[in-house]
Amino acid sequence: MSLILSIETATTVCSVALHHHEQLIGTQTLYIEKSHSGLLAPVIDSLVKYCGFTLSDLSAVAISEGPGSYTGLRIGVSTAKGLCYALDIPLIAVNTLEAMAFGINKYNKSEAILCPMIDARRMEVYCLLANHQMEVVEPTKPEIIDNASFEDILLKDQIMFFGNGAAKCKEVINSTNALFVDDVYPDASNVGFLACRKFEQQQFEDVAYFEPFYLKEFRISKPKVK
Repeated sequence: MSLILSIETATTVCSVALHHHEQLIGTQTLYIEKSHSGLLAPVIDSLVKYCGFTLSDLSAVAISEGPGSYTGLRIGVSTAKGLCYALDIPLIAVNTLEAMAFGINKYNKSEAILCPMIDARRMEVYCLLANHQMEVVEPTKPEIIDNASFEDILLKDQIMFFGNGAAKCKEVINSTNALFVDDVYPDASNVGFLACRKFEQQQFEDVAYFEPFYLKEFRISKPKVK
């Protein structure tokens, strides 16, 4: 039986979760910007302790691999890899958008296509499309949003948009087949559930060489000269 710690740091929301025998036994979420670097490790320690375990009891660590914030992903992956090295346990990676789709699908009673979105600045988002059976229809990709976005699909099917990038669609897409769900964030508990499936199938990452799924190269902009 497994004890899996899951870490979610792909956006400004930071969360951790603990699954024991594939059951969620504890989770903690911080809606505090820039909290990842200073609070992630203490939150992990306290969650494991309050659930009645120690870090040495862990069977694996699961990480939300992205896409998402470059800095957030680096912090989450570095923490996960450090735990895996120290405890000599496997690393499991879960696509952030797939975990978001799984989370909303638990309560979704319609057959609308699911479109989780993460803000990628300006009018760009990271997104994927999945059906209500959690089969990926269109894989993870960057998408620039305008009034023609998803037009061909919306002509015949409903699409449910959610995540912190969905507000951009809400501003420009006027189709009656476009559905919007507010206040949906990536969550470690959903990462953990999918990680349990991967643990059973022994789908582990190479701890030494694993890198976050950035989707785009990180660019450093020069400050403007005043």
